[in-house]
Amino acid sequence: MKILLTGANGYIGKRLLPVLLEKGHEVVCCVRNRLRLPQGGIYSHPGISIIEVDFLNYNQGDPLPSDIDAAYYLIHSMSAGDKDFEKLEELAAINFLKLVSGSGIKQIVYLSGIVNEEKLSKHLSSRKRVEEILLKGGIPVTTLRAGIIVGSGSASFEIIRDLVEKLPVMITPKWLNTRHQPIAIRDVIKYLTGVLLREETYNKSYDIGGPDILTYREMLLIFARERGLRRLILTVPVMTPRLSSYWLYFVTSTSYELAVNLVNSMKIEVICRDSDLQKMLDVEPISYRTAVEYAFEKIEQNMVISSWKDALVSSTNDTSILNHINVPKFGCFTDRKERNIPKERRDAVVENIWSIGGERGWYYADMLWRVRGFMDKIVGGVGLRRGRTNPKTINTGDTLDFWRVMVANKSEGRLLLYAEMKLPGEAWLEFRIDQSSENPAVIQTATFRPRGIFGRLYWYSVLPFHYFIFNGMISRIISYRDES
Repeated sequence: MKILLTGANGYIGKRLLPVLLEKGHEVVCCVRNRLRLPQGGIYSHPGISIIEVDFLNYNQGDPLPSDIDAAYYLIHSMSAGDKDFEKLEELAAINFLKLVSGSGIKQIVYLSGIVNEEKLSKHLSSRKRVEEILLKGGIPVTTLRAGIIVGSGSASFEIIRDLVEKLPVMITPKWLNTRHQPIAIRDVIKYLTGVLLREETYNKSYDIGGPDILTYREMLLIFARERGLRRLILTVPVMTPRLSSYWLYFVTSTSYELAVNLVNSMKIEVICRDSDLQKMLDVEPISYRTAVEYAFEKIEQNMVISSWKDALVSSTNDTSILNHINVPKFGCFTDRKERNIPKERRDAVVENIWSIGGERGWYYADMLWRVRGFMDKIVGGVGLRRGRTNPKTINTGDTLDFWRVMVANKSEGRLLLYAEMKLPGEAWLEFRIDQSSENPAVIQTATFRPRGIFGRLYWYSVLPFHYFIFNGMISRIISYRDES
């Protein structure tokens, strides 16, 4: 059958896509911008086609194929950093219905959140409202309501990982005693594929969760034991939502706005209602402990398929950021370094460029990069804590510490990064292999387009650091030899 997959380059979408292809389905991937899709790989599969639609700025976009059987609605939290995110998520759902109206689609599968409490956070209320909108569209809807999703690269997993691995002693808010029913990402995918075109699930909602009901405190301690760490957690009765949000923001890789929404949702108990779905689909959910084990197996094998950090919401909801693929030439300051390299070192140098950031670091003056990341956090930026999803692979749209990947063309040896740190202007960092002469050359260019007088003052204030940092970086990229 032919499936429409919205959010195809999101955390869930990237996990669901290969499973749908394995089951022999044709998949129409619906994305806001084609430029965010990696070149080649799974997206070159003959069973995949791409359409481009922005559900927040709907102007019809690419036409929808007429022979689609079912659609997955996986558009979540696109606007988590926006005060009006509830209205925007409603708008996205309404525009989605405009796209599929009259298409002959037999079922919409919507992944939502568990909403069994009378008092809900704005985030969970928004999920419930989207479900209500979809049900009014005239197409049968199957809603799967999940709590905390545990898997390599998931927001909940990475936040717990940051807290456990960075804090031997935690002074925590009382909401750490709130009970939740986490579910492994692999079980979420089983449910998503299992309900496909099953008429007995039409216009019904099901809570999906794992076998364990745990508090956040218990989840942190189980995680610590799995990592061989001893952690002391002290819960204090008084910690305001603002302080709790700052606590998450400075210790983990979340943005402050996202931390606020997470804190508000974490105070709500998330326990599944009983349903017959597990028996109907013959799904045996794995435990939280096992889900953590499987997640680290993927991490250690460098097989993390997707990460929430690569979503635009990890830094901004401004989709125009993807337009920064063209580096401006006028009204800018530039720092350009060029070094010739032996032909036999070309591939090794490209590998070094593709390994930059994250655990490898920035090859020179890493302490200064960390200081810059800390300064960015202080003023509300993303800092360096996002790291990178895979230590060797980079795709267009990925995050790379406080940069966003605009171009990642390994065959041509070109990597273009756009700064998502707080700046009085805009900044790009580009690495390129020039093979036009007899000996190839590495060209490293930092470009800064200032905003007003403060932007110019900023550039001149960091100019002395740029001189030796960028010199050292390009030299180290050329000479570095990976001994692992």
